[in-house]
Amino acid sequence: AQGPSITGYGPGWVGVNGEQHHASILVSSQGLCRPWGSASFAELHSAHFDELAALEPELVLFGSGPRIQFPPPQWLTALYGRRIGVETMDTQAACRTYNFLAGEGRKVVAALLV
Repeated sequence: AQGPSITGYGPGWVGVNGEQHHASILVSSQGLCRPWGSASFAELHSAHFDELAALEPELVLFGSGPRIQFPPPQWLTALYGRRIGVETMDTQAACRTYNFLAGEGRKVVAALLV
């Protein structure tokens, strides 16, 4: 099984398996779909990215909201230390990329700010 599918997105929401989520969310091709602890980019800190490293994906897709905002490199230390790739993009692009990579059988986590 490839895990949950992102079925839609718009301003202030992401759809996962047909259900709308109006808060930041983690979606994993390994079956995870749960809230992510930050409402906005300004509230993020390194612990949010440490949490992603613990999931041990091949790749993290960070959807930074309606526009691209790059996290400081030191926030990504735990991911890089485990040789986990990180791609930052706006949330819509992260949703599309997640579905493609999950469909290819990749072990991917999307961390999406909405």
